[in-house]
Amino acid sequence: MRKFLWLALMIPLWSLAQTKKTSPTATGNKLGHSIQITMRPYQNIKLYIGTNYGKNKVLADSCLLNEKSEGVFESKQKLTPGIYFVVSPAYSILFDFLIDEQQHFKMVADTSALDKVVITGSVDNTLFQNYSKDINGLFVQLNNLQNRFKEAKNAADSTLFKNAYLGKDKEIKDKRDAFKLAYPKSMMSYLLNVMQRPEAPAMPFVNGKADSLYPYYYVKNHFWDNIVFNDNRLIRTPFFEDKLDEYFKNYVSREPDSIIDEVQYMLTVAKTGKEIYPFLLFKFTNKYITPEFMGQDKVFLHLYQNFFAKGDTVLLNPESKKSITERAYSMMANQLGLAAPSLIVNTIDDKKLSLYDVKSAYTFVAFWDPTCGHCKEEIPKLDSFYKASWKNLEVKIFSVNINFKELAAWKNFITDHHLEDWFNVYQTEEDLNKEIKAGLPTTIRQQYDVFKTPTFYLLDSKKKIIAKNLSLEQFNDFLVSANKKK
Repeated sequence: MRKFLWLALMIPLWSLAQTKKTSPTATGNKLGHSIQITMRPYQNIKLYIGTNYGKNKVLADSCLLNEKSEGVFESKQKLTPGIYFVVSPAYSILFDFLIDEQQHFKMVADTSALDKVVITGSVDNTLFQNYSKDINGLFVQLNNLQNRFKEAKNAADSTLFKNAYLGKDKEIKDKRDAFKLAYPKSMMSYLLNVMQRPEAPAMPFVNGKADSLYPYYYVKNHFWDNIVFNDNRLIRTPFFEDKLDEYFKNYVSREPDSIIDEVQYMLTVAKTGKEIYPFLLFKFTNKYITPEFMGQDKVFLHLYQNFFAKGDTVLLNPESKKSITERAYSMMANQLGLAAPSLIVNTIDDKKLSLYDVKSAYTFVAFWDPTCGHCKEEIPKLDSFYKASWKNLEVKIFSVNINFKELAAWKNFITDHHLEDWFNVYQTEEDLNKEIKAGLPTTIRQQYDVFKTPTFYLLDSKKKIIAKNLSLEQFNDFLVSANKKK
């Protein structure tokens, strides 16, 4: 299968800092961050600190430990606050700590007792360590209670274990809420707010009828309580991106206009966030440039027209800028509901044929390459659907060979698989060169966004695009459903 591989859009936001001095310096207080560390038993070796970039982990700084296992991570630049971790010379994570606005403190640890890390000079890390010790113990108890459900021998045992589990779960939530109440401005409280999901309330009754949608909308409307999307700290956690994915999966309609409303709001608010804004913009771009569901490429076009085309291409390197622009223009002409772009091509006997000359209730347009392995599997499958039922539904196949260099292989494939009942066409090399010479941005590949083969479209009787980017099985279901409605 020939497939368009989307270039990574994300510019490198982090680079490994230069090797640091082997001992703390007197100028530390003038630096953006200066984190002294003693990490036994390592000596005369490089140590790292890392952080999160959404679901990914990246290195943020490095230092050389001296013969006393001492070193300092320091720079004139402050680190973006969030969750960080010390990384061993072998690139394994040793322990977590927090970075807040106070970025001058000291850590002492030993690899043989990583549960006894001592951090001084950082109030937020003291709160983080104390809370973690308490809450981790409660979670161990909660997991033990969950495992005990397997031991239940009767309904009474199940009820007993369930009540114990719910009681322990409530204790955890109460401790979390008490901490946030006691230290509302702490980094730990902020992280707890990012992690938290609202609990669905019971269904209310209105005029004797249960309002089944109320719990859903309650959760949706409170999902981002206490979270502002221009806060760069969000991407310095391992759970924000998962929460974002959960929100779009469970609480946002699959309709492109609903998704557009959400991403527009988030990106507008995030605009002033130096790191969170490009993170969200590129995440949504990568997600909807090759969407999971038909029609959602409209979201990508919205992103291009309202962000990239208005100046945000400065975030891209030249290669990515060119790719994203070309892809956007390739999608503009083939959105659902639009008339299919004009196609005037050659038949096998080299007579001109226009797509719009094909009269039928439905036209199925297939772009493929006779040398493509995946095409050799899909095209015969397409013929099976056509002969089994599509022909009776007044479907006609407009089959376009996009590889004019393989005409012999194409003709042999048509003969071998008995595809003579189709409209088998191709664009000549001469016609393609005319388009290129004329500077037209509308070659067949661009008009129909053919960046992989095979690429399929379903048109109605007026040649409007009614389905695309589906599997043949999904096209079949769509046709059956559309025919029943018709």
